[in-house]
Amino acid sequence: MALRTPPLYGRHDDRGAQFTEFGGWEMPVEFDSIRTEHAAVRESAGVFDVSHMGEIEVGGPDAEELMQRLTTNDVASLDPGDAQYSAIVDDEGVVLDDTVVYRLPEGDDAEYLFVPNAGHDEQMYERWTDYRDDHDLTATVDNVTGEYGMVAVQGPDAPELVAARADDSVLDLGRFEAAYAEVAGVECWVANTGYTGEDGFEVVFPADGAGAVWDAFANDCQPCGLGARDTLRLEVGLLLSGQDFHPEENPRTPYEAGIGFVVDLDTEFVGRDRLAAQKESGVDEEFVGFVLEERGVPRHGYDIQKDGDTVGEVTSGTMSPTLDEPIGLGYVDTDYADDGTSVEVVVRGTGKQATITPTPFIDQ
Repeated sequence: MALRTPPLYGRHDDRGAQFTEFGGWEMPVEFDSIRTEHAAVRESAGVFDVSHMGEIEVGGPDAEELMQRLTTNDVASLDPGDAQYSAIVDDEGVVLDDTVVYRLPEGDDAEYLFVPNAGHDEQMYERWTDYRDDHDLTATVDNVTGEYGMVAVQGPDAPELVAARADDSVLDLGRFEAAYAEVAGVECWVANTGYTGEDGFEVVFPADGAGAVWDAFANDCQPCGLGARDTLRLEVGLLLSGQDFHPEENPRTPYEAGIGFVVDLDTEFVGRDRLAAQKESGVDEEFVGFVLEERGVPRHGYDIQKDGDTVGEVTSGTMSPTLDEPIGLGYVDTDYADDGTSVEVVVRGTGKQATITPTPFIDQ
């Protein structure tokens, strides 16, 4: 099957980007170097093409009920322009995906926009429409992923950069708030959200306006690829769907994955009873960060051991460009999850000393 390409593919190719497959999309992994792009975001600003993320709109009389049943957070608490981080779980409480849900302004064709991760848009569209039909709900569900592009402008200089190209009013947006604003003559949905641990915005726009929006930012700040996006999110301990959890290969509940704060047990969502029982009983394994104290780079699938016994597994790891030391994320038995616990990560057959460390790894 041919890979999907973002509306900005031509811009990236002309810029000399290196590409990689990610979630069924061909996306830029780096433009200059991961370290250069990472440093730009930590020190000034960078712009990412994140058009591989899905966009699904939900409207109609039962839109709120449909969203409430299929996401774990309290959708009813959202006012127009608000957003929330949430999880999508199955009947057993296992995370299928994590997402951001936006309550759209009154007068829009849809009431909600939610953003599944790369390659999950069709799966979530079918989940929403199947549930709607099975429960006789009156709601529209539209997968509009192909109709939009999306960029993220991130870094300490990002707010002023976006304000200069949109409107100063975007600086009034609090964390997880969004509004419409015009960028380079294109009406955009501008959200104070991001995946890097830095200030910044994510901007959604019609695909035919992608070039104008990209140029408005990329001409004045560092274009960044998925490589830097991964090292940035790792330094602040953010989950990567499909790597830090996977419903078949590594099934995890929100409580195991360290995002229990997105679970509102006062709402009646699919999987609620299972999660209520787990919250009461506790979990056997926890999602933790760790720093490798010896030379080596932790990788997905490496064992975490204590006194020769395997007590967990690495899900993500890298050499931190900011700290210049190897860091990682993974799951360990609860007995070994306390900060400061010494463990070993088996790197290419050799145990390397590591210390369980709270995330984020860097100061924010």
